[in-house]
Amino acid sequence: MRDEIFFDTSILVYAFTRDEKRKHEICKRIVKRVFEGKLKGVISNQVLAELFFVLVKKKGIDEEKAETIVDAFILSDNWRKVNYSHKTVERAKKLSIDLNIPFWDSLIIATLLENGIRRIYTENERDFRKVREIKVINPLK
Repeated sequence: MRDEIFFDTSILVYAFTRDEKRKHEICKRIVKRVFEGKLKGVISNQVLAELFFVLVKKKGIDEEKAETIVDAFILSDNWRKVNYSHKTVERAKKLSIDLNIPFWDSLIIATLLENGIRRIYTENERDFRKVREIKVINPLK
């Protein structure tokens, strides 16, 4: 859908951690807009897994709190959840090699393309801008 926007993991992490106050406030505001139904947000199962991992292993958040955060996304009807298949992985491998980008980013790109999503909120402009079908929006600039 044209008005949907995919959220990269870093945007979600900033929304729930306060170690970078400015980034936290910006990301919290846009994530909240999706939960309120004012913005059409999309996340993938990959991003949900990365979010849990980063919150617990890199940000030191208690596992139960991280689980509550991830469950809020899973249970919300205002977030569209997308997944990938073995064909998506095949496409991601090729993108990673051809564009010289990290595989996990190419998997997100392949998932977006497969699901007709053309916009992403991310801090990682460099890798995602290599695919002209995807409009990269860095809300932290």
